[in-house]
Amino acid sequence: QLVESGGGLVQAGGSLRLSCAVSGRLFSSSVMGWFRQGPGKEREYVAAIRWSNGLTYYADSVKGRFTISKDKTENAVYLQMNNLKPEETAVYYCNTGTAPGNPGPIWGQGTQVTVPA
Repeated sequence: QLVESGGGLVQAGGSLRLSCAVSGRLFSSSVMGWFRQGPGKEREYVAAIRWSNGLTYYADSVKGRFTISKDKTENAVYLQMNNLKPEETAVYYCNTGTAPGNPGPIWGQGTQVTVPA
């Protein structure tokens, strides 16, 4: 089970930190990812992190502004988002897969991030 939190309303240029609590065991091959789906848009990949060694990956659109991290003791993944833009208004989801940008079948309920224009 994946439970996202931390979304909210933030002005353009502001920051938010999203959290994803993971119930159940994560394997060394697991890749935790963040995805988002804006209004009228398809779900898109944002960032990913390898559970085993913490190697991170980012979509070009968020490089330099977003940071994905993990906490093995808490079994959690985080997404620090800085300098948010209105076009990044979306529901943000975390996911467990086996490759960056390639989601597995289980999704959380998502957390809404709203950045007014």
